[in-house]
Amino acid sequence: MAALRLAMVQMAVGSNKLENVKRACQLVKDAASKGANLVALPECFNSPYGTQYFKEYSESVPGPTTELLSQVAKECKIYLVGGSIPESENGKLFNTCSVFSPSGDMIGKYRKMHLFDIDVPGKIRFQESEVLQPGSRLLTFTLGNCKIGIGICYDIRFAELAQIYAAEGCHLLIYPGAFNMTTGPLHWELLQRARALDNQLYVAAVSPARDDKGTYIAWGHSTLIGPWGDVVATSEHSEETIFANIDMSQVNEVRQNIPISKQKRWDIYTRPSILDNHEKSDRSRKTKDCSGYDIDANKHVD
Repeated sequence: MAALRLAMVQMAVGSNKLENVKRACQLVKDAASKGANLVALPECFNSPYGTQYFKEYSESVPGPTTELLSQVAKECKIYLVGGSIPESENGKLFNTCSVFSPSGDMIGKYRKMHLFDIDVPGKIRFQESEVLQPGSRLLTFTLGNCKIGIGICYDIRFAELAQIYAAEGCHLLIYPGAFNMTTGPLHWELLQRARALDNQLYVAAVSPARDDKGTYIAWGHSTLIGPWGDVVATSEHSEETIFANIDMSQVNEVRQNIPISKQKRWDIYTRPSILDNHEKSDRSRKTKDCSGYDIDANKHVD
């Protein structure tokens, strides 16, 4: 197939749900017309981001929004990572990303696993768990010889998820996300580079555009990081679409030159007794060495 050309759509999101979806579809069409065969939308692209909005804007998946995404994927003959939307199922709400094939079929859906619960005094408090339920299933799909894994925003902080995807053979991870003005400047790019470098793959993080008048202000700066940990493409904070090619030879080269996947010491990392020992420690608080690891600890002596 043709080279994998990724478009990351950093779109402005307003309060009108239908207009948001129409705008997203138009931006997808624009990206496809410029050669993209894989297009990714941002987190909560059809809804303002906030716990106070999720119930009002929620819908079933499949549902009205995903039907329009299916149609545009089919019309443009592209793979489409549908950012995320508030999903409602059996009275529960989820933050859900749906992925579509060039035939318009929904390949699958991913529900945000790690809910965004933080409290930075004087700066930001946000508790997704007050409204949302966490997902529990991973999602991968293959485009040509590139295997792609999906996460959403706060999921990127958890190295274990990316490690599982890498172990499953992924070459690209896509995280629709909406970091804020507190964590964004410090952690947004850093976390992307960490996940890419640790796992020797591409990482794409797709943000909504910044709205300084919104109740939640996104950092923006949608970015693609390469398997060397380098910034391949990035944006500022306004609405724009950025494009980049995914070069599989880069992934293969890095993994051959620095073969960390073959050098891991699972005999050290994995000890079956760890959980049992921790549980015993929690109960008795008397176990001196409950880690399960063989540790030569230097003790300070006065």
